Amino acid sequence: MEALLQNFFNLQVYREVLPFLLGGLWTTVWLSLLVIPIGIVSGLALALLATQSGSRMLRIAVAVYVDFFRSFPPLVLLILIYFGAPFLGGDLPKLVAVAIGFMFNNSSYFAEVFRAGIESIPRGQMEAARSTGLSRMQALAYVVVPQATRNALPDLVGNCIEVIKLTTIASVVALPELLRVARDAQSLVYNPSPIVLAALLYLILLWPLVRWLSRLEHRNRALH
Repeated sequence: MEALLQNFFNLQVYREVLPFLLGGLWTTVWLSLLVIPIGIVSGLALALLATQSGSRMLRIAVAVYVDFFRSFPPLVLLILIYFGAPFLGGDLPKLVAVAIGFMFNNSSYFAEVFRAGIESIPRGQMEAARSTGLSRMQALAYVVVPQATRNALPDLVGNCIEVIKLTTIASVVALPELLRVARDAQSLVYNPSPIVLAALLYLILLWPLVRWLSRLEHRNRALH
């Protein structure tokens, strides 16, 4: 037991590396605040194209896009974007590469969530909104999308939680997010305690969101 505590729950190591890990935690937070809105907005745009476009070819193109990026490993995608850009004549900053990679990956998942939410709204809602004099875009913006978002809120929150955890792949381009900093600290102290502390910080960060998600799911089940 003593060996377990010394190797994984070493309080002295915790005290030494905590300031560095808090810096990594802050990077994880602001990175999440950057990529989550990008994923939500682009996912909503894709969902609207998939459900509202009159072009069959456009709907097929959106479906192919969504299926492809939901199937493609996000880590490989980020590596291709960041390390492949110089071969195409560009040199992307780390943050830009991460934002692009997350946009492609996250938009495909958020698109499916929004599509399900939009399709859950009865067609009569659109017709009723149009009958009051609203244009199609106004009806979508003021009637359909708000209701669809409310219906899909548990899945949206669940996706956001997954995105926060997925920010760990940013370490592949040396962006100093929490797990990257923890691994660097581990190599300095020759002890895995920084990794455990990083996991505890993730737990503190995500626990309120997980509890909120549970309440949303219970409320949805009660309503249905």
